[in-house]
Amino acid sequence: MLKNWAYSVFVVFLLTFSSMGTTSAQVIPEARDRHLPNLPSYEYQRLHFGFLVGFNCLDYHVYNTGDRTPENKFVARYAEVESLVPGINLGIITDLRIAKHLNLRALPGVSFGERNLTFYDEFGNKIDEDPVRIKSTYLDLPIMVKYSAYRLRNVQPFVDAGTSFKYDLARDKQSHFRMKSFDTCLDVGAGVDFYLQYFRFSVELKSSFGLTNIYRAQVEPDIEDLPYQQALRSLKARIFCINFFFE
Repeated sequence: MLKNWAYSVFVVFLLTFSSMGTTSAQVIPEARDRHLPNLPSYEYQRLHFGFLVGFNCLDYHVYNTGDRTPENKFVARYAEVESLVPGINLGIITDLRIAKHLNLRALPGVSFGERNLTFYDEFGNKIDEDPVRIKSTYLDLPIMVKYSAYRLRNVQPFVDAGTSFKYDLARDKQSHFRMKSFDTCLDVGAGVDFYLQYFRFSVELKSSFGLTNIYRAQVEPDIEDLPYQQALRSLKARIFCINFFFE
């Protein structure tokens, strides 16, 4: 499933790149003929705004314990994210130009996603037929520094990096264990800006890597939850996104 989804994202990215290049050439043929770029002074604006929509895949870096209970009452378990489920990102853009080719960006928004944790016994057999579904609704605040390469008429590649702060509204709605409310991630991405006649459209591929353990062990878990909790030592978020910016 992951391979198919990744292939689909790659195809969409290529189609978008091709279609936007064609659109930008067709929208103002006069500018093309005169070798004039669209929005010629756009990247020199001190401050501008916009919005973003995108898709995400939420993942975990799972640290297992492999422990048994003291009474050896339950079989040791370990967990892994077996498949990735696409989710949705929505946000607004505040962009401040701080130097030539360098911008500071705040991208507050909300994202919806899901992770499926599959638990196995010590022999590699699935404990449950259905995975444990962990749904997340993040209030998200990425602070990014964007470096843009030299503009090639209406196309400009870029890379960006920064930190995102996340608050999970669905942390207490999980089965068998709980998650912590706050998380901090390291974000890195790359993409392309396309300058159209009236606005700038951008496509970005971004990865986020959690810096903190978001698994919260219960002091006195229910007896049916104990086998799941004893398998997990910590969970760190990993998030992969494809975002579309309209500025």
